[in-house]
Amino acid sequence: MARMHLHISVESLAENIRFYSALFGCGPSVEKADYAKWELTDPAVNFAISARGNKPGLDHVGIQAADDAQLGDIETRLKAADISGLVQEGTTCCYARSDKTWVTDPQGIAWEAFHTLGDAPTFNDSTGSCGVPAQENSCCAPTPAGNCCAPSPAGKSCC
Repeated sequence: MARMHLHISVESLAENIRFYSALFGCGPSVEKADYAKWELTDPAVNFAISARGNKPGLDHVGIQAADDAQLGDIETRLKAADISGLVQEGTTCCYARSDKTWVTDPQGIAWEAFHTLGDAPTFNDSTGSCGVPAQENSCCAPTPAGNCCAPSPAGKSCC
């Protein structure tokens, strides 16, 4: 089953955990000092929030593939539409190891298609993308300069 993924940057993690737990009728399935995630079946969504210094609001959206084959199907559809993206294999982001492809929609919103391989003990790789230290690289969505995991709206990335 594919699952819609939404990630929102927040100012107060505790306040938002309380809000979304009430809204969804359950607590997060993953809770860290700077991150929380609900993997819901009703509605079917992987909903995450983080307090990692990004501007509050929508961080990125995505599609969580159930397996490698489903991720491959998504990547094939993007290629057929002549939409190029950044492919990452075995990357660590949001306390998980994943294979993923990042693209940017016409509005500049980052989208990821990903298949989760397993849990990770850190939010992202220790050195972060592009050699930037992890604490400065909030992962996952692109910055306006395009220097994080996903390509910038211009389709450029230093990763």
